[in-house]
Amino acid sequence: MQEPTLKLTGKVAVVTGGSGGIGAAAARMLANEGATLVIGYRNGEERAKQLLAALPGTDHRAVSMSLDDSATIQKLADEVRSSYGRADILINSAGFTKAIPHADLNSLTDELFDSILISNVRGHFSVIRALAPLLQASGDAVVVNVSSISAFTGSGSSIAYCAAKAALDTMTLSLARVLGPSIRFLCVSPGAVATDFLAGRDRAALEKIAQATPLKRVVEPEDVAAAIMACVTQLRASTGGKIIVDGGRFLV
Repeated sequence: MQEPTLKLTGKVAVVTGGSGGIGAAAARMLANEGATLVIGYRNGEERAKQLLAALPGTDHRAVSMSLDDSATIQKLADEVRSSYGRADILINSAGFTKAIPHADLNSLTDELFDSILISNVRGHFSVIRALAPLLQASGDAVVVNVSSISAFTGSGSSIAYCAAKAALDTMTLSLARVLGPSIRFLCVSPGAVATDFLAGRDRAALEKIAQATPLKRVVEPEDVAAAIMACVTQLRASTGGKIIVDGGRFLV
């Protein structure tokens, strides 16, 4: 029996926020299909190293970066260029939020609002801008931005987070228009996912959320990563759109 062909052999994939959660799950799936991984991390150096050690294939690496520091982002892009000479896939899964009740306007300070916008919108743009020459040179590149159903439901950890993800969705539309056909842009939009992204949300809280959805199942990081993989390997005629991965929560 012939062995299945790895779909992404020879491709270089950059995953921001790749040391844990959705990013790590996506990195594992990409590597399993033959891609070479560059993991961008901020505080998760040890987790990034552990992930690299567990990935199939060789020549993967982890690079420190910060979404609020364009110099570190450019350094990542320069390392990708010097080490591989190409970039074919970019997964923007890094981000930050803080739970603030929507009615509590005073607790959503200017500083917190700015940090949420930077980590979920401006930082992603900075990564795309830095890697755009390499992605365009690929001729068949794809960028997947990890967004949220908060972008179009207006519900989520904070008003700033909802606004940031809505901006990310719109930015994805704009980039899809101007950077095709060499680069496809898609959003994957989860609801509550079983990660440590939102402090204080434990498994019991996720189970409660799931019971209110049509599918009544907790969304795992691997569910979102599978949607990311579909964007990369299957949705070849799609750009500018979003894939919802929330068990139907947005319907409630």
